[in-house]
Amino acid sequence: MAALLGMDVRDLRARIESNRSREFLYLKRKAQPALATQIKALRIPGIDSRREYRRYYPAGEVAAHVVGFTNIDEAGQEGMELAFDHWLTGVPGRKRVLKDRNNRMIKDLSLIQDAAPGKEVRLSIDLRLQYLAYRELKAAVTAHRARGGTLVMLDVDTGEVLAMVNQPSYNPNNRSTREPSSMRNRAITDLFEPGSTVKPLTVALALESGRYTATTEIDTSPGYIRVGGFTIRDHRNYGILDLTGIIAKSSNVGTSRIALDLSGERVQEMFSRLGFGQSTGIGFPGEAIGVLPARVKWRPAEVAALSYGYGMSVNALQLTQAYMALANGGVRYPSTLLRQDTQPVGERVMSEPVALSVQNMLRAVVEEGTGKRAQLGIYQSAGKTGTVHLVGANGYEASQYKSIFAGLAPADRPRVACVVIVDAPQGNQYFGGEVAAPIFSRVVGDALRLLNVRPAKNVRTVDMPVAGSQAQWLAGGPKQ
Repeated sequence: MAALLGMDVRDLRARIESNRSREFLYLKRKAQPALATQIKALRIPGIDSRREYRRYYPAGEVAAHVVGFTNIDEAGQEGMELAFDHWLTGVPGRKRVLKDRNNRMIKDLSLIQDAAPGKEVRLSIDLRLQYLAYRELKAAVTAHRARGGTLVMLDVDTGEVLAMVNQPSYNPNNRSTREPSSMRNRAITDLFEPGSTVKPLTVALALESGRYTATTEIDTSPGYIRVGGFTIRDHRNYGILDLTGIIAKSSNVGTSRIALDLSGERVQEMFSRLGFGQSTGIGFPGEAIGVLPARVKWRPAEVAALSYGYGMSVNALQLTQAYMALANGGVRYPSTLLRQDTQPVGERVMSEPVALSVQNMLRAVVEEGTGKRAQLGIYQSAGKTGTVHLVGANGYEASQYKSIFAGLAPADRPRVACVVIVDAPQGNQYFGGEVAAPIFSRVVGDALRLLNVRPAKNVRTVDMPVAGSQAQWLAGGPKQ
């Protein structure tokens, strides 16, 4: 028996001897039926078996971070298994029986309590899109030798999560190879500075204020600005830009001038309305809400940094939720992993004309700006690139980045909002437009086809760019 169980005979004897005062001892749980048959065939006195059931996850590592897993007693430990453990767990029945001295049941006497099965949970995840997103993200993380990655896709009209994948992942059906670092759902538990991906939100505030229009021109010369002892730089001197140009060129100077004109309080209030610094409402275990500073007195440098996504932290789902509001005309819905049978109630966070105007500006990023590799072929897309320095033990890492692309599609009538993040890509390509945007293109383009979304009649296409040259460092963060 010890040989079949893969145990040392002395250890097995010691376990049995130490259990003399009790009547029961598990030798092995969740054993394969074939192994149980072999051990029972030995006919060793006192050895018996009992039927148990084991959770099996058909999607394996593809949906592991969302679904989670249970322990050996089928109690939820991670993910939705943990969040809805009370809902999924059934209630065992009880009855009064008559047994003999060998514990064999002779007769049922009465029923004390009926057994109640656990209830079902229907997730909003579209498994087709989940597999697609997982495949493309894993391939990109491998190709760029990155530390990890995340992709989140939302239905912009309901807030339902259609896909949520992370790298690295794990197989919940094989518990012997799990690493703690690969088990967390990075889309919800990991925080980062969003960088240039929040510039469209600052521009939305400018439009909402009434002091700016899409054609308002801002002088970004000579390509940098001194704010409170700090120098904020653009990739080069873009001269005079309208608001569309500021987003398309990803001008730190232009965004900073807008924020300094409007005040830090108003920028913070807009970001708060869009869901930063607060829960997404998803109810997932371990959600990190991030940091959105609220100063009594704002320093000019803090206002400028906030306008282009530094000095704050968000998770990937929060950023996707903000772009969902841009996509659906200014309404923020609570994010959910549960399938919605009725239309949820959302909160209007910006006017529809402002949201539509920013959508048009985001098209320019994909058509002629830093996000050309996010084009979808037969569909139009819109979005914003971002590249931020990773934070290490001694502050910002000089040569480590997080590559981000946040977008929506189709641009003429958005159906999905999607955020792609790649941690610490290695090599010459590390800008969001070079690393994250192509993943967005492959995943969202195929997703729209799977969702039977009709493309626009006239689609403008632009030649895909060749990989860019070595980047120039900017005090306000990389240009994309």
